[in-house]
Amino acid sequence: MIEHRISLENEAATARLGNVLAKRLEAGDVVALSGPLGAGKTTLARAIVKTLAGRDEAPSPTFTLLETYETPAFALSHFDLYRLEKAEEVWELGFEDALDGVSLIEWPERIAALLPAETLLVALSMDGAARRALVRGGDEWAERLQGLNPA
Repeated sequence: MIEHRISLENEAATARLGNVLAKRLEAGDVVALSGPLGAGKTTLARAIVKTLAGRDEAPSPTFTLLETYETPAFALSHFDLYRLEKAEEVWELGFEDALDGVSLIEWPERIAALLPAETLLVALSMDGAARRALVRGGDEWAERLQGLNPA
């Protein structure tokens, strides 16, 4: 298990973390973005989308539950499961196919039992104006996350 604790002084730092993570992602990766409302999950996801798909505008999938983007190497699926009522509903969104590309999942606790064992967890937390990220993955992430620092 590899774990990084990162202080994020502002929204720009959260976006930088997304940029750094994006460059380390490969087809088949699942990134679970957890944290309370306003912690920066969507900011982080948008930075990953911008880096990988070259999209300056990436709408939040809060109402659609899923936005999909093409990158030169793989499909990038951004799930926002806040409004998901039952975990099984994720299959109707094309979750199985999304696992072939890279999947970013906001509110992953809604489908925790369905997530692959190799899922990378990015847990965002807030303490007043300060934000923190806990990035945790299994041994398969160790080499790719070496030196992870968005500064």
